[in-house]
Amino acid sequence: MEQAGQQQQQQQQQQQQQSGGGGGGAGSQISRTAGLPLSDFLMQLEDYNPTIPDAVTAYYLNCSGFEAADGRLVRLISLAAQKFISDITNDALQHCKMRGSQQSSSKTKGKDKRFTLTMEDLTPVLAEYGITVKKPHYYI
Repeated sequence: MEQAGQQQQQQQQQQQQQSGGGGGGAGSQISRTAGLPLSDFLMQLEDYNPTIPDAVTAYYLNCSGFEAADGRLVRLISLAAQKFISDITNDALQHCKMRGSQQSSSKTKGKDKRFTLTMEDLTPVLAEYGITVKKPHYYI
């Protein structure tokens, strides 16, 4: 069995080497067409108003030592941060719903159900993203 796995790996490596040595025609075509959607996307960023203001993003970029002369780059980073926060909150909501389904109560049913973002839901989600959050032992 182990020999069969090694043979498959060798065949895959040979196929990769053969496809890589086929000339620059196809690769140059891909690189030319791949640049067009990115430039269109950057043009669309000029009209987009992200949830995180450009001034906030620029401030934290400057604090970290990054200075961007192009405002579209700051807006792109704002969009990436917005996506990151959105993913975290969506995962926390799913965690809250799963926890709520286990502790189902007859008080709230249907459309009246509201969810509250708690540290109990947020901590495991942040741990999945590599962010460690510890609750203090006491509050002042």
